[in-house]
Amino acid sequence: MGLGSESQALADCGALGLSMESLFGVLGFLLLASGLPRQEAKRFRDVLGHEQYPDHMRVHSQLRGWSSDENDWNENLYPVWKRGDGKWKNSWEGGRVQAVLTSDSPALVGSNITFVVNLVFPRCQKEDANGNIVYEKNCRNDLGFTPDRYVYNWTAGAEDGDWEGSTSQSQHLAFPDRKPFPRPHGWKKWSFVYVFHTLGQYFQKLGRCSARVSVNTVNMTLGHQVMEVTVFRRYGRVYIPIAQVKDLYVITDQIPIFVTMSQKNDRNASDETFLRDIPIVFDVLIHDPSHFLNDSAISYKWNFGDNTGLFVSNNHTLNHTYVLNGTFNLNLTVKAAVSGPCPSPSPTPPTPSPSLMPTGYPSVELNAISNENCQINRYGYFRATVTIVEGIIEVNIIQIADVPVPMPQLDNPLMDFTMTCKGAIPTEVCTIVSDPTCQMAQNRLCSPVAVGELCLLSVRRAFNGSGTYCVNFTLGDELSLALTSTLISIPGKDPASALRMVNVTLISIGCLAVFVTMVTILLYKKHKAYQSIGNCPRKMGKGKSLSVFLSHAKAPFFQGNQEKDPLLLSKPGMS
Repeated sequence: MGLGSESQALADCGALGLSMESLFGVLGFLLLASGLPRQEAKRFRDVLGHEQYPDHMRVHSQLRGWSSDENDWNENLYPVWKRGDGKWKNSWEGGRVQAVLTSDSPALVGSNITFVVNLVFPRCQKEDANGNIVYEKNCRNDLGFTPDRYVYNWTAGAEDGDWEGSTSQSQHLAFPDRKPFPRPHGWKKWSFVYVFHTLGQYFQKLGRCSARVSVNTVNMTLGHQVMEVTVFRRYGRVYIPIAQVKDLYVITDQIPIFVTMSQKNDRNASDETFLRDIPIVFDVLIHDPSHFLNDSAISYKWNFGDNTGLFVSNNHTLNHTYVLNGTFNLNLTVKAAVSGPCPSPSPTPPTPSPSLMPTGYPSVELNAISNENCQINRYGYFRATVTIVEGIIEVNIIQIADVPVPMPQLDNPLMDFTMTCKGAIPTEVCTIVSDPTCQMAQNRLCSPVAVGELCLLSVRRAFNGSGTYCVNFTLGDELSLALTSTLISIPGKDPASALRMVNVTLISIGCLAVFVTMVTILLYKKHKAYQSIGNCPRKMGKGKSLSVFLSHAKAPFFQGNQEKDPLLLSKPGMS
């Protein structure tokens, strides 16, 4: 080998050494970079994942139409703000927007559960028919009356072509995972983007001031879960967050049931204390807002705890009467047969169902119909402890009588009502006087009463003049109320009654005058030959005789002072 060859060899080795050094440097940089967080590419779980879910839950709780929160988040189009960031205060003109999230939970597994988000704008702001945010007329907020009509006029932006153009010009019309917006009729009026997140999955929706999402629960994990929603609004060609909200919901394998208990005469139905010898109405409400059980055969099995046995019914209402006082344990089992695909065995650990049923009771039974379908029997349970006491069972009006009143009190007639009651002894009585339809109450009066063992009482009430009244009486004690009512008609004062009394008096006086005249004539004829004693002239004697006859005729009817009788002047010894 010559010198030139050696020199070339050394040069080649030097070049190879440099290349190897560069290669090692690049590899070292890549290894270092692999350990650094991916700041430039956020995932949905990084933005929305306040709730962490194990991997097995993500695999076995796949929701139809939902996507994994492992997908990348487009932070350029949808900026991410941390909680407490000052940008939240300026995300909306005039204040903060509140999001209210509700659901129709609890949901029976296999049924649909619905979530609804409603936006609450600052005072004096509302959404108009075009999807714009405007100020309400004549509404005064903290800034006073605002002359500008619009808070956000998004329609103008759409008309300017902001939401039109080719695909390259409308890349901003997309969701956080870069999927384009759907474009149904009226879609330009939808200026809010809602991102729902639960069980490691998300769902995106374009909408207005309210958004609704329904999810089938067939693959959902039993128990209490969390739904989170983040709301974004248009801001030029990007979308900024304006509100976040989350709420709990429940997925259960037991039929959610509620039972109402009501009873006539019971004073307080919420205390689970009821009256003996009066039927209690039990009404079962199955919470099934998605109508999942509409085609199912449902049976109700009752045990009232009073040794009357079991009652099985296909009706959701049932009446039962307790005939003894005491405390009784009530049990209800609801069974519904549901047809559907047989659930596949899952290696995941079982999740306990929410505590809606007694321990040890079955929640599901499977009966194979074919190789693919099963008849699934779902169960729901209700327990209660009721207390039975004696109460007022009934009250009856047995007599109504007028009360004589003096003439000055005729404008307020009085009536006496005699009543009997059965059961416990009442301690108070309330009267409501209404119009004849019993709809419009005119006055109400309550007063304590002292009633004997025979439960016979009399109540006196005054009325505002004549007319027809509906009168309701309520007798009560500490635990019960008994009601009865009646219609009464109070006659009015006859305007001619006083005139008739005057006429009768005048007629009587007239008859009396005729009678007196006739008697006078008869007496006069009988004593026509009577001569006056004394020396008075003949003419005067005749006049005085007539006066004497008239005085004697009137004497039986008008008793007066006999000393005024003129005959006294004619008697001997009385001059």
